[in-house]
Amino acid sequence: MKLVRSLSLAMTSLAALGAVAVAAQMMDTAGPADQGPAMPQQLGDAAAGRDVFRNETFGNEGFWTDAVRLPQGIIAAKVTPMQALELGLQVDADMIDSTTKAKLAAELRADPSGRTSSLLNDPAVTLALVNAGAVIGVAPKGGKIGVTCALCHTMTNASVFKSSKGGSIGSRIDGLANHDLNTGAIFATAANTRALYTVAQTALKANKGKTFGRAPRGLTERSTEAEFDAYFSNPRFYPVGMFDDTFDGNGDPMHNSPLFEQDLAAPYGSEGSFTKIDDFSNLIYTSLFDLTMLTTPGGRQFVNKLAGPAGNEMIDDYVEILRDTGVTGYPYVRTAGGGEAGTLPTPLGVRVDNRKLLALNAYLAALPAPAGAIGNPQAIARGRTAFLASGCTGCHNANQFRPVPTTIHPMKTIFPGDKPTILAPRTAPLLPVQDTLANVFDDKMAVVNASIRGEKRGIAMPLLLDLARKPVFLHDNSVKGMDLLFDPRRGARAPHPFYVANRAKRGDLVMYLRSVDSTNR
Repeated sequence: MKLVRSLSLAMTSLAALGAVAVAAQMMDTAGPADQGPAMPQQLGDAAAGRDVFRNETFGNEGFWTDAVRLPQGIIAAKVTPMQALELGLQVDADMIDSTTKAKLAAELRADPSGRTSSLLNDPAVTLALVNAGAVIGVAPKGGKIGVTCALCHTMTNASVFKSSKGGSIGSRIDGLANHDLNTGAIFATAANTRALYTVAQTALKANKGKTFGRAPRGLTERSTEAEFDAYFSNPRFYPVGMFDDTFDGNGDPMHNSPLFEQDLAAPYGSEGSFTKIDDFSNLIYTSLFDLTMLTTPGGRQFVNKLAGPAGNEMIDDYVEILRDTGVTGYPYVRTAGGGEAGTLPTPLGVRVDNRKLLALNAYLAALPAPAGAIGNPQAIARGRTAFLASGCTGCHNANQFRPVPTTIHPMKTIFPGDKPTILAPRTAPLLPVQDTLANVFDDKMAVVNASIRGEKRGIAMPLLLDLARKPVFLHDNSVKGMDLLFDPRRGARAPHPFYVANRAKRGDLVMYLRSVDSTNR
């Protein structure tokens, strides 16, 4: 009888374990029935990709030094290391010489706030850090400085110092979104901010002077340096943690996103325009890191394709600004190949070194996501149940070790209040230029959207990782905190109107999402 009872208990235990395994497997695979088409990425040498991510400029130092004149502005403003840190910039302690590091450590022991530190309050030290390559994302090249991907997508562990405004000194952690980077204020420090015209909010005659974005008025080719500085440095117009990555003359900065585990993240861009991350990176390097590339025949062709007469006017105005501010010798970025302008591999008709782009692919795929936040296990389990039961898996996969669904969700689904006005027609498959004038949420998709590749105007799904660090939500920074994101008081027509009415359940869901990482099962 004991043997029979033991066998019975063993069978019961195995059945229970099997049920748990089945339930776990169901959770692992929970997500939209339509995961979208596969978007495989070609990977190169990840070790070489790290150098591309951290140091490669492809010549854009000419743009940032000779056109925008960022270092000249830093010198004129006498920016101290403390002020740079208060703009959210990160400093790689491993690039600081041992003597300076020892002196800084002694000063911080005496005053952990750093307010009395001679090093952190000396403008000459700022230049020394830049020239040593210690300011992350700012690459010194032949007496000039360029910009790299790391500027917006690397943090440090703050092992040496952390500013109350987010900047820090420590060992670097690549791939993390810099939520505290005050990109607009950094731009405003430059001596020729007008050279950033195409990523400012403009007012064009082709649009009858109308403008859309956060500022009440747009800038023109006649706007002064002071007016450009006022736009970029105003956090109401250019919020902290954001970067305007579309050269469309709209005021549509988007929140910085992480760049780890990018093999799971296709398509790329909040609007899902690119199926391959190397194509997306190529656009960044050949346009946003050197906006003067837009004045080339291929640049004009692409902008004309996107924006028609308004795009032509914007580039003409930009050429006038460059002439008036004495900018010559552009474009600056070195390209290694050509192609048809207006296509995803070569939007401007050019491409930087493809081997380096594929190496960058590999590095961004290899970067691990941070571990999720530790919380109450019972609350996290309840939150996971709420995630599964509240319809979240209609758009998102339950587990983040799976690739995100590659489908684009229509704007009307993600933003029921969307009532766009047609601003200009475009040739198919491009959808018309259209915008909901009373809301900034869809500004990002007005000109640049997934119709470039024949897809719908809408939103690509993000990775749900490293959410414990994220202070604001949605790409337009419109939701201040995760609890508010799920609070029904935001209204049924607001962007992302998917709510949990019960406050306790909402708290559990927030705790669960903060705990998620790419190893959770």
